[in-house]
Amino acid sequence: MNRFKYCTCLSILIICVLSDDAAQSDFVPTHAAKILTNGASAVSNRIPAPKNVFIYHKPGRFAGFPANHGIWHWGNEILVGFSAGDYKDLGPDRHAIDREKPEDHLLARSLDGGETWTIENPATKGVLVGVAGGRHGTLPTGVTEPEPTDCPGGIDFTHADFAMTCRMTGTDTGQSRFYYSYDRGHNWKGPFKLPLFGQIGIAARTDYIVNGPKDCQLFLTASKGNGKEGRVICVRTTDAGKSWQLVGKIGPEPEGYSIMPSSVRTSSTELLTTIRCRAGADARGKSWIEAWNSADDGQSWTFLNQPVRDTGEGNPPHLIKLADGRVCLTYGVRAAPFRICAVLSSDGGRTWSNEYVLRDDGANRDMGYVRSAQRPDGKIITVYYFWDRKTGPERYLAATIWNPN
Repeated sequence: MNRFKYCTCLSILIICVLSDDAAQSDFVPTHAAKILTNGASAVSNRIPAPKNVFIYHKPGRFAGFPANHGIWHWGNEILVGFSAGDYKDLGPDRHAIDREKPEDHLLARSLDGGETWTIENPATKGVLVGVAGGRHGTLPTGVTEPEPTDCPGGIDFTHADFAMTCRMTGTDTGQSRFYYSYDRGHNWKGPFKLPLFGQIGIAARTDYIVNGPKDCQLFLTASKGNGKEGRVICVRTTDAGKSWQLVGKIGPEPEGYSIMPSSVRTSSTELLTTIRCRAGADARGKSWIEAWNSADDGQSWTFLNQPVRDTGEGNPPHLIKLADGRVCLTYGVRAAPFRICAVLSSDGGRTWSNEYVLRDDGANRDMGYVRSAQRPDGKIITVYYFWDRKTGPERYLAATIWNPN
């Protein structure tokens, strides 16, 4: 799955490199970091000399939520999806996007490992438009896409230039859809229906593992018994996308929610997933990230630990498997200091390193939703939305390029 990651963006931008003078000190190498058996990070260390770049930053505009779209990469070519709309200050507890103006679903593409980016709007080709329920703003006018249909199958998940993205129509109820591409996201086929798998609703975001030409697993957020978003399931196709079957549910139904999984394969039969969790129905309830393991290809799941015990108001994880066999978990923290971080594991998620800080200059909780990929040179590029007081109030899409060694 590491070679398949996805993305969404529009129009061509000039990329600006940001300095991070404060990020030069107090670094502890990964191999020397204290490993905690309970999976929680007790100490934060700074990554040395991270390089921050703008991907999409425009006066009066909002950019955000790459985790809702996806990331894909093929060597140094990286594609990531995101939402863009008009900036509007709605107060400290709400996303600063104008609810009464159009929200575009865009793709950003880099051909040089994330150093520079161009923006693409797939809606101009009548694809990845989505519906009003899958966005904070309004549906753009003048662009449409076909209604979702049943997938006829025939997908080659191992195609060298393959990408797939899954999209929701709402967080609580409704049917999700998926699209796929054989040319690195320049053109897409779909939308195709995803089943409800006996649930009230499926809120799909892109999290998949390719097992073979006709075999692929998806990790999805399903509604709880009360119709609210809240638990993660694993589903699978073995007939090239024609049909999908429920494989297993991950953990018990929570009182709050368990949503937005990010998953990797750690062996021929073992899977590791990380999940965004919140206690209780209160939006300000305690939030954290959990890790779960399956030894039977997703049929049953065992709780491992909490790699991140506190994410503030909550932020989704992104998990990737590195070339050296370690797994890397990146995430945002919606609590002061508002920051983008990472933890690493060398034993399949059973223990984790201390927290590594990529940057901690965020201005408030409207940030994060990371997606990451590893470049051929071993460096990691972590994409997220952010804002800082030096740059201004607009939320922008940015990336940090950093060395995990």
